[in-house]
Amino acid sequence: MRASKPRLLRLGAGELVMVLVALAFAFPAYVFLNVSLKDPQEASASPLALPSSVSLDNYVEAWRRAELGGAMMSSVVVAVISVALLVLLGSFAAYVLARRATRLSFGLFVLFLLGLMIPTQLGMVPLYQLMHDAGMLRTWTSLIIAQVGQQLPLTVFLYAGLTRALPREYEEAAYVDGAGPLTAFRRVVFPMLRPITGTVIVLSGINIWNEFLLPLLYTGGSAQQTLPAAVYSFRGEYTTEWGLLFAGMMISILPVLVGYFLLQKRMMRGFASGLKG
Repeated sequence: MRASKPRLLRLGAGELVMVLVALAFAFPAYVFLNVSLKDPQEASASPLALPSSVSLDNYVEAWRRAELGGAMMSSVVVAVISVALLVLLGSFAAYVLARRATRLSFGLFVLFLLGLMIPTQLGMVPLYQLMHDAGMLRTWTSLIIAQVGQQLPLTVFLYAGLTRALPREYEEAAYVDGAGPLTAFRRVVFPMLRPITGTVIVLSGINIWNEFLLPLLYTGGSAQQTLPAAVYSFRGEYTTEWGLLFAGMMISILPVLVGYFLLQKRMMRGFASGLKG
């Protein structure tokens, strides 16, 4: 019993720390939800207190004024196409880089790793000028290209980690049966990369859905703007409509939460697999 008391104390202290950390992360969500359910007067007088009466007027007004229906459709289109391109390009690029043991493939893989370390903000001005000269501003195309380029280094890194851990015997057996490299990848290798595919879909999908600066630069104020840029319209130069702003944020968060809870087990399993090798 003497030996178990320090262990119980450590477990109790660890649980207390986890509870405090959970409360710290949950506090902003509480503020968003709480203020979004109040009228402007009550929100200004007592932003942290529970609402005296629950009202969904802010949600209805935010949906109407910011045209969140169209913005949500834009977010869905950009996220779905971008994630599909990331899975296609990232998996194939990682397969080639992982299977070809040459100096060129190693150098290209290092370039992808550098993309994880270089801040995207450094290239925003030339990229904006490039999109402007190409006539692609205020279109989904510019946003999709920028999002794929931003997320591709991490995608290649995750796919390459699991690809290196896969035995080559599976592909060699496909070659014996007459399959080419592309067929072997499509029918043999890619199905075994399913855990990483789930990870890529969740991580890149959340990042693309929540991205604010790129949509504001490329599609802000247009019919193609995404949810974060649309919600930003409630932030004025002199005043901010906090109830509408937080209601819009809660609307934009809900699809991400649903998708995350549906795929969280696959994401964690895939992320652990991607760190092997």
